[in-house]
Amino acid sequence: MQSVAEGIALLYADHQMAVQTDFADFHVSLERPATMRKWFKPQVLFKFDGKSPFKPLPFEQAFPMLEWGLNWCISSYANRYLIIHAAVIEKNGHAVILPAPPGSGKSTLCAALVHRGWRLLSDELALIRTSDGKIMPLPRPVSLKNQSIDIIGSYVPNGIFSRSVTDTMKGTVAHLKPPVESVRRASESAMPGWVIFPKWESGARAMLDELPRSRAFMRVAENAFNYSALGTLGFETLAGVIDRSLCFEFHYSDLDDAVDIFASLQPATLAS
Repeated sequence: MQSVAEGIALLYADHQMAVQTDFADFHVSLERPATMRKWFKPQVLFKFDGKSPFKPLPFEQAFPMLEWGLNWCISSYANRYLIIHAAVIEKNGHAVILPAPPGSGKSTLCAALVHRGWRLLSDELALIRTSDGKIMPLPRPVSLKNQSIDIIGSYVPNGIFSRSVTDTMKGTVAHLKPPVESVRRASESAMPGWVIFPKWESGARAMLDELPRSRAFMRVAENAFNYSALGTLGFETLAGVIDRSLCFEFHYSDLDDAVDIFASLQPATLAS
């Protein structure tokens, strides 16, 4: 599929190519359905180990479907981690976990910050090792939707974007290539330093509001994919993250103001 090949070549150009004999966690493919839809209003199927976990999508959405499918594979099966639906960025060995529902401005904020001095660990999934509480990077393309595409296009003028795909279940979507330095450091884990719940609000002054750790714990648990499945291990892992972190709600409307506030963050060990 030409659009998928172009997307991978463009956005994953800095990632290492695996050799055929390397171990693979997931075997996935994108295929056309074996129906008349091969020719009439063509569609595409995402397959995982030969099975189709989702309904087909229009053929034009093949590359976004690959990205969404990879997120599903990891969030469904990588249970050696506590997996949180969150963006994660890092500076000086300390990570910011940014859990938030769709429409909160999480990915827009993440895209801006990783082009202003922060390292991208992930745009979508915080992978927290249950053995030591550290976060493992997953520096894949940043998914942007609707107005965020133009906002980040202006804010990151040298950014490399996939072509925009319209009329998806999320509206218009495009993906931003991860910074090369983030990809180069993809094996370097980071210790949690902050848990910040972002929310974009028109006209809002950029402001951090301290959040009690008990409330932060419950809200992060609600954003976890496998907290219940991990049982006691999930509770202990998340408790360790919250104990190490300063917790806030963050409201913003202007990216420059947001960047300034994040630049002033101090980890708990230095802030106390």
